[in-house]
Amino acid sequence: MIVKKLFAVLLIGTSAFAAQAKGIVDNATFNIRLGYSLGGTAPVGLPNTIRSLNSFHFRPNFLLGLDMNSTIDQRWGWLTGVRVERKGMYVDATVKNYHMGIEYGGQSLEGYYTGHEVTEEKQLMITVPVQATYHLCHNVSLRLGPYISFVMSKKFEGYAYDGYLRVNEPTGDKVVMGNTPSNRGSYDFSDRMRSLQCGLNFGADWRFYRQVGAFAELSWGLNGIHHSDFKTIEQTLYPIYGTIGLTYRIK
Repeated sequence: MIVKKLFAVLLIGTSAFAAQAKGIVDNATFNIRLGYSLGGTAPVGLPNTIRSLNSFHFRPNFLLGLDMNSTIDQRWGWLTGVRVERKGMYVDATVKNYHMGIEYGGQSLEGYYTGHEVTEEKQLMITVPVQATYHLCHNVSLRLGPYISFVMSKKFEGYAYDGYLRVNEPTGDKVVMGNTPSNRGSYDFSDRMRSLQCGLNFGADWRFYRQVGAFAELSWGLNGIHHSDFKTIEQTLYPIYGTIGLTYRIK
């Protein structure tokens, strides 16, 4: 008897939830979002060990997503969806006494490096945002909220050239790096990257012609791209990207 009552309550609750969910979907609007992201992974506050950025190469950092927007009242609402994102950077920097680990001459060395360093980073991820929205007028809205990203593929590697490494400590043995593949140091920390990231996203949407609109947003990671026990690089590197693009309302 008790089992039958519990089953009846569960059935009624499931039906009510399904009806409510259907009502939310029926009253929501859906948008396709296509954008391009510019940014990279960086410490919060540029340390004095990074002396200059010599070059920064644009990467094919495209975003494709489907969003669902639901209203609470005339001003407020909420947004969620799913996005496929590619994030990456390619940067050449000059550093001094920068703590890092490299492979050189068949050896794994760690210490303090002074010279040039090239880093390439790539990530392909599926991102789910959950945001509060505020409508400034009928065609302009702001949004803010957290996101979670599931990283499907990842790469973080590079090389050190035209410099030297002090092994283990700032006054340790000096290992000189050249500028050819045979005499420069290399590193690959791809296997130390997280598969799950979270952060905050702030954006603005503007619908300027019927179903067509534009958007701009900033995403800021709250955890570093590497695992917390990874100490080979001295600073925690956070994913920070700005994105601009177009939206198309399909419902």
